[in-house]
Amino acid sequence: MEIVLENTKSKYLEIFSLSDLDNVHEIFKRFASIEGPLEAKIFAVNESISSHKLLKLKYHFDKTNIYCLCIYSNNRDTILSGKSLKIDSVFINEQGIKNKLLLFNSKKKGDILHSGTVRSGERISSNGNLCIIGDVNPGAIVSAKKNIYVWGKLLGVAFAGKSGNKNTSIASLYLNPLQLRIANVIAIGPKDKPKNYYPEIAVIDKQMIIIKPHLMESKN
Repeated sequence: MEIVLENTKSKYLEIFSLSDLDNVHEIFKRFASIEGPLEAKIFAVNESISSHKLLKLKYHFDKTNIYCLCIYSNNRDTILSGKSLKIDSVFINEQGIKNKLLLFNSKKKGDILHSGTVRSGERISSNGNLCIIGDVNPGAIVSAKKNIYVWGKLLGVAFAGKSGNKNTSIASLYLNPLQLRIANVIAIGPKDKPKNYYPEIAVIDKQMIIIKPHLMESKN
């Protein structure tokens, strides 16, 4: 099973695998001093966990600053075990569990995946790459130390390479921003709306930000 401990307030995130409950005491020792409150999520793929094992695990969670415990599994016995102990248990298919774990691993590396519209007045900043599935409205600001990908309309302000990396880029399905910035190079968005609706990417070329079609190479 995979266990995720997260404190969204302090940005703390820990992901670890647990195959044997015999050494669980040593593992949880290092979490005792972590500032809470923490959320704990258990991901069990194709794994049947008895209520006895979950009770032993829950005992260690209760000694940590855990305020929320949830189980995600595609095994019905594991879900029933969790519910018998009054643990929030969610049945989800194998791919869904893997997608959730992938998202947590991306966050740990500093990358952020945001799903939904970034509205006027909102700001999202990433210490890695920033991927947004949705629109960035006028008045919204998105920034990243690395690249920015907007799977939607980019209409607000985008700042890539905020640590000074000029080799970063800003890509969008519909690129019509108020302002673009890559490292220390700034460009004002075009007055006219794009005539075509296809992916574009902004990069630095000769100390200027240029926008060009973002084409995916096909391999035959």
